[in-house]
Amino acid sequence: MNALSPAPSVLDASGVETDVALQHLREALQGADDGELFLERSESEALFFDDGRLKSASYDANEGFGLRVVAGEGAGYAHAAEISGAAIARAGEAASLAKRGYSGVAAEPPRATNAKFYGEDDVLASPGFGDKVELLQRIDAFARARDPRVVQASVSIVGERRAVEILRADGRLLRDVRPLVRLNVSVTVEENGKRESGGTGAGGRTAFEAWISEEQWQAQVEEALRQALVNLDAQPCPAGEMDVVIGPGWNGVLLHEAIGHGLEGDFNRKGVSAFAGKMGERVAAPGVTILDDGTIPNRRGSLTIDDEGTPSERTVLIEDGILVGYMHDRQSARLMGLKPTGNARRQSYAHMPMPRMSNTIMLGGDRSQAEMIASTQRGLYCAHLGGGQVDITNGKFVFQCTEAYLIEDGKITTPVKGATLIGDGPTVLTKITMIGDDFSMDPGIGVCGKSGQGVPVGVGQPSVKIGGLTVGGTNV
Repeated sequence: MNALSPAPSVLDASGVETDVALQHLREALQGADDGELFLERSESEALFFDDGRLKSASYDANEGFGLRVVAGEGAGYAHAAEISGAAIARAGEAASLAKRGYSGVAAEPPRATNAKFYGEDDVLASPGFGDKVELLQRIDAFARARDPRVVQASVSIVGERRAVEILRADGRLLRDVRPLVRLNVSVTVEENGKRESGGTGAGGRTAFEAWISEEQWQAQVEEALRQALVNLDAQPCPAGEMDVVIGPGWNGVLLHEAIGHGLEGDFNRKGVSAFAGKMGERVAAPGVTILDDGTIPNRRGSLTIDDEGTPSERTVLIEDGILVGYMHDRQSARLMGLKPTGNARRQSYAHMPMPRMSNTIMLGGDRSQAEMIASTQRGLYCAHLGGGQVDITNGKFVFQCTEAYLIEDGKITTPVKGATLIGDGPTVLTKITMIGDDFSMDPGIGVCGKSGQGVPVGVGQPSVKIGGLTVGGTNV
């Protein structure tokens, strides 16, 4: 891996003097409550191996800036792919129209931090392109040789290095260089004319070396194959209300979607969240503690600073079942009379920041998964969740189980397909009856969507048992 020498400022590399950019920013922010100049330069690479050959390979490089002016509950935003003094001046003039005679008091700048949660290494440099292609070939060959029922394998490797700079009106230029890599494996098997698939992904904010060791990728192939073979034997899932045991790790995506979004500050300020106005009240079963933590080293959702320059932090949202906090950007916090939590995120320089999750997790308890299964007479064990639909404002969800089993008389029995979990997040929180001692994080695959913007996130949880959850199925 090639370590970079200290890289020049995005502004400097573009030939724009910091003093000039600062002058344009200050003129735009005169009389505003808040705002910033957000600059970005990114490089990304993606290789996709499918059907026994390299199907696609791409490299992309982008740069640009966005200038935001915050006035009350409104904000003006202008962005451009050209970083120049003239472009920044035009953006400032356009964004400042949001003030329209408004006269505010400039908010205190973000606090400083010495934290650094990942390095500035060039994650795309090593291994080289040829070595990446050879690696994908090896993974493909290994997957096809593992079982005669394997008829297809797909492998992809994706990497990104994003340099972000945030110029504040106080003159501070904040910098964060954000690596992000991921390796995906999918396997399709066929038996007696029936085809099923399984897939795995792994990654984080580190160099590729952490994810492409032979032990690592072979384990991913074995897991994808195991899932596919389980699905070959799966029977239609019965429908009805039953106790459900949900496994640890990635299944925290249900927590993220059905509950996490409802704890974001903007939804609560506007009163459209199911949790609005419930601060200090019991909203979950005793023992349930949920937090958002953007400081976990190398995790997909971790950031040294958020996209306004506020240092990331560990924010407790629900403590022992009691609602104690929300996630905020600077605007949300100011309007609610609270402090920012480092949760301002944006997809790119072309997007305004908003309150978003980083790594959202439920802390572990003291019960074993074996206890949960043994205590269930009739129920469903959901080992892996797939996609789903969620109404963010009330938490109502429908989630597909990509790997699930019936629980009968305290034992895991038949694998089932077509199982869906139906309910709403706030109610499910009150129906949690057991919290496992097997907490784990997801393998590094999460992407969160909100208002048309996608950002990388992490999730994590222990196994949990939920009493009386509606299960949809094809066997009625």
